Amino acid sequence: MKKQIINTIKDALISLKYPSVDISIEKPKNKDHGDISSNIALLLTKQLKKNPMEIAENLKIILDKSILFESVEIASPGFINFKFKAESIVDHINRIIKLGNDYGKNNSGKNKKILVEFVSANPTGPLTVGHGRGAIIGDTISNIMLWNGFTVNREYYYNNAGRQMRLLGESLKARCYELLNKEYTFPENGYKGSYIIDIAKKINSIYDNKITSKNDVFFKDEAEKYIFKNINSTLDNLGLKFDSYFNENTLYENKNIYHVIDKLKDKNLIYEKDGATWFKATSLGLNADRVLIKKTGEPTYRLPDIAYHATKFKRGYDTCIDVFGADHMDAYPDVLAALNQLGLDDKNVKVLIHQFVSIVKDGEITKMSTREGNFTTLNQLINDIGSDVVRYFFIMRSMNSHLNFDLELAKQKSSDNPVYYIQYAHARICTILNKNNIDNNVNLGLLIENEEIQLIHKLIEFEELIIKLKDKLEPQILANYLFDLATLFHKYYAQHKIINDDINITNARLKLIKSIKIVLKNGLNILGISHPERM
Repeated sequence: MKKQIINTIKDALISLKYPSVDISIEKPKNKDHGDISSNIALLLTKQLKKNPMEIAENLKIILDKSILFESVEIASPGFINFKFKAESIVDHINRIIKLGNDYGKNNSGKNKKILVEFVSANPTGPLTVGHGRGAIIGDTISNIMLWNGFTVNREYYYNNAGRQMRLLGESLKARCYELLNKEYTFPENGYKGSYIIDIAKKINSIYDNKITSKNDVFFKDEAEKYIFKNINSTLDNLGLKFDSYFNENTLYENKNIYHVIDKLKDKNLIYEKDGATWFKATSLGLNADRVLIKKTGEPTYRLPDIAYHATKFKRGYDTCIDVFGADHMDAYPDVLAALNQLGLDDKNVKVLIHQFVSIVKDGEITKMSTREGNFTTLNQLINDIGSDVVRYFFIMRSMNSHLNFDLELAKQKSSDNPVYYIQYAHARICTILNKNNIDNNVNLGLLIENEEIQLIHKLIEFEELIIKLKDKLEPQILANYLFDLATLFHKYYAQHKIINDDINITNARLKLIKSIKIVLKNGLNILGISHPERM
């Protein structure tokens, strides 16, 4: 529909011998101003050296002849407002039904490769609800880009070395010894979660007292093996599959991190201080210099992050999307600045930061700490309320805002629960369609009720929304759209009889709700949420 309107305006420009410009159209905030609006006359003012109202009036004469528009009105200082003819709107239903599962897809990203990195939790413990938000945002954005025709690779970046992993191994060793009543010392800042005890029990059941002959590497490797298996199980429960896994260790093995240091040295961006190696970030306009290699010789996480992102460009991706938690807020500007100095275009890296998640139970926020073992695992949440609810709740609010995950609301199977409300709209339509056949010769011109036209407008928005989302990268927009569409349908269903004495109106309305079903289903597919036919 949008393309039709733009082409109609282009034809009017050609007819008047006006210059070609980028045409933008948008929905007016005030419904009284019509269905769609364009500022084309304002854009032409400089080139034509004419008053925008005059330009708009000239365009109106041509546009009034279009079969698309019921009316074309001019508003100061030069906006052109359009109201569609009902027949030009209703025919869109046939297009939705014809395209079916492909309605909303486009090829705007054809031949372009995107790498989406998300979750990227090191195997030091089960995935928590905090990881869950990033997981769902990343997976949904991957789906959005696929629907826009991009080739998408979902990647998980993890580190199974370093201080945290050593602490994990020491924590497991201590628990194994404790269970065998052997003398042990639990490490300071070690991992205290019950999952460590569970792993210790499994290992002891295999090795028993022979466990005391095992070295520290054994305990680290065993902990990693069990925890990463748990992480993958959780991702499976969410219906989330990664295309590739990137191990931070390869950056050390291939000397990538040292190549980064060498290249930054060539730019006079590296210096030594207090035995540590520093990145001179302040010379690039950042607020502080950063340690890249500690005096112990161990790199800080910024250095491998820079090296890792450099590999993304070398692997031929046009755009790299990173989904990080709020704890990365301070680090990523340094990484992007370093990439720029390495000759890589940081504009091709889009960093999405999501805020923290709090679980609200019985009206109170529960405190969580992975190291202390006080947290709700993502698996527990999925088992408690189901993956559909988990996925929707994690993306129904902007990632820029803190999310209070209301457990009581999530458990409800009522219209108060938004995901249930949307799924029920889909199931309700399926029930009607399964009981009634639609005649092939349907007069869609009979759909003249305000609620029907409003619904069709909403359905037309879907295609434009998918295109918009590839730039916005804000999944909550789609979640809110589906809720609004479900709301319009439920109200329409309450106010109008779908099946009535007039067979012609019945058939037209059946076709309308069939198109609603398609859009609900396609939208839920992008969100990774099921679309039951019965509830």
